[in-house]
Amino acid sequence: MNIHTVSVLVSLSLLPAAGAAAQSLGPVVVTATRTEVPADRVLANVEMIGAAELERLPAADLGDALRLRAGIEVARLGGPGQQTSLFLRGTESNHALVLVDGLRINPGTIGSAAVQNIAPELVERVEIVKGPRSTLYGSDAVGGVINVITRRGRDAGLRAQAGFGDYDSRSASLTGGFGSEARDLSFGFSWLDSAGFPTRTGDATDRGYEHLSLTAAASARLGAVELGLRGWHASGTSEYSDFFVTPVDQDFENSAFAASAAFAATGSWETRVTLGHAVDEIAQNQSPDFLRTRRWTLDWQNDLALSDRQQLTAGLLWQDEEADAESFGLPYDAATTTAQFYVQDQASFGRHRLLAAAAWTDHETFGGHATWNAEYGYEPWAGALVTLAAGTAFRAPDATDLYGFGGNPALEPEESQSYEIALRQRIGERQSLSLALFRNEIDELIQFVVIDFDTFEGENRNVERARIEGAEATWRYEGERWSARAGLTLQDPRDTLTGARLLRRAKENATLALSRRIGGHEFALDLLYAGDRRDFGFPQPVAMPAYWLANLSARIAVAPRFTILARAENLFDEDYELARGFNTMGRSLFVALRHDFR
Repeated sequence: MNIHTVSVLVSLSLLPAAGAAAQSLGPVVVTATRTEVPADRVLANVEMIGAAELERLPAADLGDALRLRAGIEVARLGGPGQQTSLFLRGTESNHALVLVDGLRINPGTIGSAAVQNIAPELVERVEIVKGPRSTLYGSDAVGGVINVITRRGRDAGLRAQAGFGDYDSRSASLTGGFGSEARDLSFGFSWLDSAGFPTRTGDATDRGYEHLSLTAAASARLGAVELGLRGWHASGTSEYSDFFVTPVDQDFENSAFAASAAFAATGSWETRVTLGHAVDEIAQNQSPDFLRTRRWTLDWQNDLALSDRQQLTAGLLWQDEEADAESFGLPYDAATTTAQFYVQDQASFGRHRLLAAAAWTDHETFGGHATWNAEYGYEPWAGALVTLAAGTAFRAPDATDLYGFGGNPALEPEESQSYEIALRQRIGERQSLSLALFRNEIDELIQFVVIDFDTFEGENRNVERARIEGAEATWRYEGERWSARAGLTLQDPRDTLTGARLLRRAKENATLALSRRIGGHEFALDLLYAGDRRDFGFPQPVAMPAYWLANLSARIAVAPRFTILARAENLFDEDYELARGFNTMGRSLFVALRHDFR
């Protein structure tokens, strides 16, 4: 069964750090440390995608924006709304932990989060942290963490947008917010309907996608206490073709909520408690197959300013999850509780910066698991930062690994240890350059092992080891009229037992984004190059050739408060594959009209 997961959630916001973070006028990052840190002072390798970039992509899903960043590869099984996998720095698709407003959306049944169902119109920014973060977030954060932060607050204003494009695509959205210093309310609505195109090669049936998302959030300050509520509902239908090219469609409907309370216990100690609950239900209409995840989350985070140069963060993360499903006539039901204690120390001394973090996770099924991170930064001269980082991470087998097709309850968690050395350099006020070398060693990788080739009977086993070595370079320029960003990743994601390259991952990826602002207008070109890859095949993996992809986009102010957004996808009509045997979008055009009411 090919299940497309939509996770619905409400989430916690993270406490601000003291000192320099509070005084910074530049962008801040919360995901890397669970605290607000200026982006140019974060020791981890971090990238951000802002609302302005997402706004000029009116027909793209979040996966299209992510694959234009260095170190991120995407495999999609067809067109709009189809299952999308992320490979972060060569790791497996279930090794990227995806958060929405700080809360995990990776399901308990299949490990990969459904980023194809996150509406860009409801997103304020995306923070991408490359490298292990199990110490702060638990299982799955082997390759890194992607945190999607939604629009919110009284400053959001009221905005309406409607669009159309090829493949009979239609979209509409409405976002807004209002309030005061003491309280505010924000909301969002996004709808997309597309007839799509055949998902599989050799198929002639268009497979469509319909998706509706609703968000709402409220906050209020009562004396020294700040209270918050947040909710997200998503529902719709996704169509695809199965292995036998039989048309199939499945419905999804999810809802979740979270309530948080934060206050300053003392002048140097801030604490926040967040309680969240999410329900994820997906059902096929041509069979009894279904997927369902219910998860309660309790997060208690404490930030203690030991001085103006040192901050301690400690907390408890508790999750109670129930996952049940039926696939290929095989039903299963699994309940899991995890409790994690984490502690992190951040300090700066002159030109030196340090971060040390450790966590102990008590997993109901797999027992205790320790993880850690250590990071050091040094400023050798003005505008430069040299960083050294090391850390560990783990991924606990999901319910499908344990009890689904090929299920094996005796599986052990996958474990990793990674290292990185990097140099970041500011070049004047408008440019920056970043160079990084990384290595990630992963043990106990889970693989389906065929026992009987006549019946294809098999079992999931911890039989693989992987080593991923690579280099990454990014360059940015931000001028008054021109903006540019370039990224290059050279990597060797390798199975150390067989020597073969890991599937669906290229050895080289390059991206280039160039934009020009003319008055209230903006025009942009995005280029992507991906090297050759290998994909699933029998008896041997099959090759997928390298490809180039070019996209044009425009943001044109046609009248006061009215803006036209246009995107030309696959400008040169490149015939390429992201997954063997699945079609990709040809040359296409999408246009939207936006009105800002304020």
